Amino acid sequence: MSTVMILAWQSSMLFKFLLQLTARNRTRRSNRQFGGILAFVAGAINAGGFLAVQRYTSHMTGIVSAIADDLVVGSITLALAGLVSLSAFIAGAITTTLLISWARRQELRSKYALALLLEAALLLIFGLVGANLKSFAALLVPTAVLLLCFIMGLQNAIITKISNAEIRTTHMTGVVTDLGIELGRLIYWNQSKKANSIQFVKANTDKLFIHASLLGLFFSGGIAGAVAFKAMGFSATLPIALLLVAMALPAILMDLRMAARSL
Repeated sequence: MSTVMILAWQSSMLFKFLLQLTARNRTRRSNRQFGGILAFVAGAINAGGFLAVQRYTSHMTGIVSAIADDLVVGSITLALAGLVSLSAFIAGAITTTLLISWARRQELRSKYALALLLEAALLLIFGLVGANLKSFAALLVPTAVLLLCFIMGLQNAIITKISNAEIRTTHMTGVVTDLGIELGRLIYWNQSKKANSIQFVKANTDKLFIHASLLGLFFSGGIAGAVAFKAMGFSATLPIALLLVAMALPAILMDLRMAARSL
């Protein structure tokens, strides 16, 4: 087999793999592969974003608590800033829902890919904003925070919709809780050895694996994002954006091909 044929075969296999990540017809395997990649991406954005703006923007628990604290101590400006960040996260989730609902009505293959492409574009905008952060810090730091909150809401809604809320990728609280539950079941000593006994406790090793994988990938993404940001600055957003584009492009190209044929 010639080198050209090998490269063509490899390209075809890669295209099929990327296409099934955002396919309309979902499988548990594709959900978990897609969720794992997005967990890595979320970890990278969250860690790199913190180095950029000194705030974590992927989980709303701390932001909501901070709003309550700021209101009680009279820091109205900080409370309003937290409220705007919360609203940006919600707006991101709303945007994903609108895109998916519209694409479903149009019967597009790219109903999940469109939100990914938007996330990639917003990441590039974040990189451009960050490049001028020192010059216009008073204006651009809040803008960067809102962009990151919007992106996190957008991405979390994608995987929530695609997996029917089985997988979350932008925050690890639920993942770590479920991991702890399964580990507790794993180490529990059953007095009865009968597996069909009502008191018998057995860990779901499948859930244990997926939650451990998501946690590990989020952590790995955090390390990669922090290292990349320290080494490259805001240019570190470029490889993450390209990864998202690579996942989104096959489904979008298929839709464009179908649209061209129908003309």
